[in-house]
Amino acid sequence: MSSSSFSAPTDLKACPNKPNCVSSKSSDEHAITPFTLSNGATLNMQQLVVLVSSIDARASVIHDEQTLHAEFTSRVFGFVDDLDLILDTNTATLHVRSASRTGYYDFGVNRRRVEKLRSLLTEQSIIQ
Repeated sequence: MSSSSFSAPTDLKACPNKPNCVSSKSSDEHAITPFTLSNGATLNMQQLVVLVSSIDARASVIHDEQTLHAEFTSRVFGFVDDLDLILDTNTATLHVRSASRTGYYDFGVNRRRVEKLRSLLTEQSIIQ
């Protein structure tokens, strides 16, 4: 759902010095390739919300025209992970950050979540 009180970030937060975060703005072990829109593709944020929610139906999602924030809560321990997406219309790039709020190690959950989203976006021909 969209929220009028949603304060959209203008950039992604840096990953902490822990292996529980991936970001397309990082250049170290946290780095992950950003999503590049397919030629002529437009990003419909409502479609993006549906794809993010398909990863986990319990995800809480808010967005505006350029950004999306989702919270995923683990089933067993209730840990919360944040997924942030920011569309750069100048470069047709969707930057991504997925991170655990607590803990040190995430067993690769955040990287797998981003790669699952990459796969879904590729299947829909939204990204290259």
